[in-house]
Amino acid sequence: MAVVKKVIVIGLDGLEPKIVEPMLAQGELPNLARLRASGGYSRCRTTFPAQTPVAWSTFATGVNPGGHGIFDFIRRDPRTYLPDLALNRYEQKSAFLPPKAVNLRRGTPVWELLSAAGIPSVVVRCPCTYPPDNVKGRLLSGMGVPDLRGGLGTATFYSSADVVKPGESENVVAIKPDSRGSVKTHLIGPRNPKTNADVHLDVTLDFDVAKRTVVVKSDGQPRALEVHEGKWSEWLKVKFKTGMLQSVSGMLRFILVRSSPALELYASPLNFDPVTPLFPISSPWEYGAELQREVGTFYTTGMVEDHTGLANGRIDESAYLDQCEQVLRERERMMLYELGRMSEGFFFCLFDTPDRLQHMFWRFREPGHPANGADENSAEFVRVIEEHYRKCDAIVGKVIAHADADTLLMVLSDHGFNSFQRGVHLNTWLHDNGFLALKPGATTGEDAGDFFKHVDWSRTRAYALGLGSMYLNLRGREAQGIVAPGDSAQVTRDIASALTGLRDPVRGVEAIQGVVTRDQVYSGAYAAESPDMVVNFAGGYRVSWATALGGMPLGHFEDNVKRWGGDHIIDPALVPGVLFMNRAFSTERAPGLIDMAPTILAALGVRKGDAMEGASLLT
Repeated sequence: MAVVKKVIVIGLDGLEPKIVEPMLAQGELPNLARLRASGGYSRCRTTFPAQTPVAWSTFATGVNPGGHGIFDFIRRDPRTYLPDLALNRYEQKSAFLPPKAVNLRRGTPVWELLSAAGIPSVVVRCPCTYPPDNVKGRLLSGMGVPDLRGGLGTATFYSSADVVKPGESENVVAIKPDSRGSVKTHLIGPRNPKTNADVHLDVTLDFDVAKRTVVVKSDGQPRALEVHEGKWSEWLKVKFKTGMLQSVSGMLRFILVRSSPALELYASPLNFDPVTPLFPISSPWEYGAELQREVGTFYTTGMVEDHTGLANGRIDESAYLDQCEQVLRERERMMLYELGRMSEGFFFCLFDTPDRLQHMFWRFREPGHPANGADENSAEFVRVIEEHYRKCDAIVGKVIAHADADTLLMVLSDHGFNSFQRGVHLNTWLHDNGFLALKPGATTGEDAGDFFKHVDWSRTRAYALGLGSMYLNLRGREAQGIVAPGDSAQVTRDIASALTGLRDPVRGVEAIQGVVTRDQVYSGAYAAESPDMVVNFAGGYRVSWATALGGMPLGHFEDNVKRWGGDHIIDPALVPGVLFMNRAFSTERAPGLIDMAPTILAALGVRKGDAMEGASLLT
């Protein structure tokens, strides 16, 4: 029997209890305090590992990662040992048919069970919903949607400087304006499906140094787009011709970084046009066009905020904050549009800007963070995170206005947050401890490269890839596996025993609190696809950037000097999320993300799925 007529769930990605709780005590989050008073508040158990796609997939399905198949942002192909994105893939059954996007999140999400029961759902930007699930209602895909080039977000940086080295996930285009400040150049679009060459679109850039503006002229809409220094432009919609009768639509924004001494223009990653996307990003297909018509043009990539532009030093913190604010308001308009017409069923909307903002601004909370340069004005940004929490609280207040007596309202985060000051080179550690071997003449260090370039698989028993995942080089599974299945448990124990308690010799503290094995944390239909081990880092530590892609620099530790100075991929016990409800709920055992889907179903009078492991929290 249904308890309520409506369930509203608002996701605030990455809200950290150790920030939320003091702010509640000081009266700085009045709307979350109202929820706590009318129902309850608790910290919320996250997943192994505490990664956004893993956590929200468990939220949606009510099963551990072994039941939905998402274990990391990155997965490895055991046939090649090469990394690949773990959220989706593309299949092409015939050369005569276009490729098809396939969601690698399995399991049955709560909105599918509700649809089967005839109850409508509206889902806005939940991770791992690309391509979109079919629902009785509407769904807009979230994390997992690529840019127009097929990646997570490749920007383009235009510069008149003599030499500019490309940064992470970006293209660099040299420009030489004429005496009038004009230059003919191009946008870099998707690859031609037949030749694999980049498709270009001609544009003209007319710079006015005195006014500190540039006008982008193209065949797109608008034909002439004025861009101001330090400010994001409006959207430019363009079409790239990919064949005789084929074209692909996309859209992007610009920011004029500076007008002197060099001219520098930043072009965002190319987003799918929600009206005519290359692949479906909404269900039904026309829902994207409806949202644009009702709330305005919006970002469609899975990772919206240009964190790589900030990490590469192309945009500054103020420009990044401005973009985060725009994304927050864009998502708020979507939410209010849907809440305004909701009379029954389930509604979910994710605000992911808290997560993206904390990744890039956490370091300003810590004067000694290795990423803080001596010339940076950190005082300007030291309270940015708290201010964003207050903005999220104000949004919660607007949601409360739509929650009548027949509504269950839940506000939660998928994980908390922590510092990322030091990285651990797991592959180097495996090498130095005899678990990973290199080819004759090869050594660890910068020349070792990424993607296990010099690994001798005939003598390697284990390797690390992704954000804390470790794998055995298992015979019969890996292409060049040497560990016999009967020996796998012992090798796993040996690694876990040696790695647990690893200390940082520079800081004299424990960097790794433990190593969990597959059998300890995963079960279900897809558990065999999981890493063999997951490393639980201590606060302040994380897997190094090089390890994520199979690199092995010298030494076991390094300072994290990147602007990405906060993270949550540590021991999940250290980064629980938060959970607020407007009705009393059980806290006899710590509530977890795995309990959310059963709670939603129980509230709407639908039996929980057969595979669901969580339990309803309703009392």
